[in-house]
Amino acid sequence: QVHLVESGGGLVQPGGSLRLSCATSRSIGSINVMAWYRQAPGKEPGKERELVAYISAGGTTNYDDSVKGRFTISRDNAKNTVYLQMNSLKPEDTAVYYCNAVSGPSSSWGQGTQVTVSS
Repeated sequence: QVHLVESGGGLVQPGGSLRLSCATSRSIGSINVMAWYRQAPGKEPGKERELVAYISAGGTTNYDDSVKGRFTISRDNAKNTVYLQMNSLKPEDTAVYYCNAVSGPSSSWGQGTQVTVSS
């Protein structure tokens, strides 16, 4: 298991930017995939949590179509931290954002950070 702590959420106006951080308790190099998921308001925890972006140990990245060109996932191996840079935010990006780490058969989740996009 990996302990994950997210930070960086908050309230932002449409068109604004936020950067989420996910600090891990283990070396990122030992984790197969780091990902960001989100859960929109009104959804039960664990239900309908959608994949936003992921980055593999080899550096491969992938994004949901709804965030391509606006969000960027990256990692800092020295700090054991993964980031999600979110630009041109829209009201429909409002959600709790969760960090996920997959290493072998193990999947770990952070506690989530709230992102609210509203004028």
